[in-house]
Amino acid sequence: MEKVLLHPAYFGPISQWVAHIQARSVVFENEDNYQKQTYRNRMYIYDANGRLNLNIPIKHSSALGLNTRGKQKYKEVQIENSFDWQVQHWRAFKASYQTSPFFEFYEDELYPLYSKDFKYLMDFNYHCMEFVADCLQIDWEPEKTEEYILKPEKLQDLRGLVNAKSKSNFQNTAYPQVFETKKGFLPNLCILDLIFNEGNASLAYLEEQEL
Repeated sequence: MEKVLLHPAYFGPISQWVAHIQARSVVFENEDNYQKQTYRNRMYIYDANGRLNLNIPIKHSSALGLNTRGKQKYKEVQIENSFDWQVQHWRAFKASYQTSPFFEFYEDELYPLYSKDFKYLMDFNYHCMEFVADCLQIDWEPEKTEEYILKPEKLQDLRGLVNAKSKSNFQNTAYPQVFETKKGFLPNLCILDLIFNEGNASLAYLEEQEL
């Protein structure tokens, strides 16, 4: 796969990491406007009742006294840390993945992301993706845009992979999941689902998928 353009995401879905791993190189869109209902501030994991949505609450521009006419730069979006969302997300991880083969292996490295406050959503997301890169044992030296790229040239535009509600033909092949005997295999969950279940085999898995 050629050089691709992606969005930084809250860890990111499996589809986005397939693109990342298979690309010759990756550029992250750093100058776009924030949009709702995307993997910028949400992820889907597998709990005992099926697919579970975890959201990071954000401070809306009106609450910050900004007159943005509904538009705000993604990199300027602040996390609403008055909610105990980190505690909720961590408890959800423990409940869903405590019995997975590799959760305990990564737990100590993951927990710091949920034990201190981050001001900006994009900054937090880059730290989350760095954690994933470390788990996959790949280099993490993200190239970032310096202006919004409306019509990318010499880049494959895969920014749409950040849209959580968009219809996609992507269907990753099945791997063992903790609750699959209850609800069957759930595709394209957060990359953490793959990592907690497959561990150091995750990289080879991503290399074999078709986007």
